[in-house]
Amino acid sequence: MFLYRFEVTTKTEIIYVVIAANDDEQAFRLVEVELEKHFLKVPDYTDISLHEKKLIRRGGGFVVYSEPRHSS
Repeated sequence: MFLYRFEVTTKTEIIYVVIAANDDEQAFRLVEVELEKHFLKVPDYTDISLHEKKLIRRGGGFVVYSEPRHSS
């Protein structure tokens, strides 16, 4: 099993999502499931990007931080 860190990009923000899954396909599906469970209305996102993938083992994890979104 793997631990995945995704960034979901909307027009105004970046949403960080961490998923435990057996493979990449399942992980991407679970991102959408978690968004549906967390928000009353799923944000209109423009992109879901996989940023890190690690084998799950004792002591493994990710740093999840918030950074300002720059307008282009």
